[in-house]
Amino acid sequence: MADERRVLSLFVIDAFTSKPFSGNPAAVCLVGSKHLSDQMLQKIAQEMNLSDTGFILEKNSQDTYSQGTCFGLRWFTPTCEVPLCGHATLASAAVLFNCLGNPNKEVTFETLSGNLKARKEGSSICIDFPLNPCEPWPLSGEDPSITKLIRAVVGDLAVKEVEYNKTTNNLLLCLQPSFTRKDLEGFCPDFQAMTSAHSAGNVRGVIVTLQGTESNGCVDTTGAVYDFISRYFAPWRGVPEDPVTGSAHTVLASYWSTRLKKTDLYARQCSSRGGELTIHVRENNRVNITGQVVLVLQGSLYV
Repeated sequence: MADERRVLSLFVIDAFTSKPFSGNPAAVCLVGSKHLSDQMLQKIAQEMNLSDTGFILEKNSQDTYSQGTCFGLRWFTPTCEVPLCGHATLASAAVLFNCLGNPNKEVTFETLSGNLKARKEGSSICIDFPLNPCEPWPLSGEDPSITKLIRAVVGDLAVKEVEYNKTTNNLLLCLQPSFTRKDLEGFCPDFQAMTSAHSAGNVRGVIVTLQGTESNGCVDTTGAVYDFISRYFAPWRGVPEDPVTGSAHTVLASYWSTRLKKTDLYARQCSSRGGELTIHVRENNRVNITGQVVLVLQGSLYV
């Protein structure tokens, strides 16, 4: 008997890298114009078991995947829908441009974070995102759970500044400049202690960052110095450590642009897979985040 289930095209793209099996893998699912229920989208994301799965939706019969310029886009982790995801947006644009041959130089995604544009730039893709400035969170604040949370993340490493962005619900921890890239890459958060320390919901992710210098080892394979490096943790969203996080860099871009007095920044996220991002902070409270992509899987999904 023929299988009468619906068949969807599925891709896995490694984002913010030029090498397979590095960067951040995102699943991208083409839903078409006949949309699926939220429950089914969540089940698919859980089945993919990656930090994020992007679902590209056709809006009408004219805006097809191979020719259109405007699409719906939603992002799901294995446990929940999220309002913003950089690497799955980059991956979704890569599927349209590189896998399906969409000839347009730029496409628009309608999302929970408004309209987001993605455009081809040579072998890279640039995504246009909202900039998310953060505000100081006192180190000796009124919420003791935050103190416990910080210790659960970085242990005994000294933190210079603590800031918070309420749009992304990200807490940003900037390490003291005496630390090195090796220090940032070497600590091991206690994820159970993180979720136990803070369950109020106003923190859904933690960014740990360090200014890059040549002396502290923040250089790429060509000898270029990263302006800053970071790691990102979101166990509340089912993502203990995310390999490379575009949405976190909407916060990091504002933080480091202000401190370094630069609008063009070069960054690395120092997970075990690792990835690189080129950033341009614009005057209209927007940020361009550019990275490379690699296709690693293409197939069919039966639902």
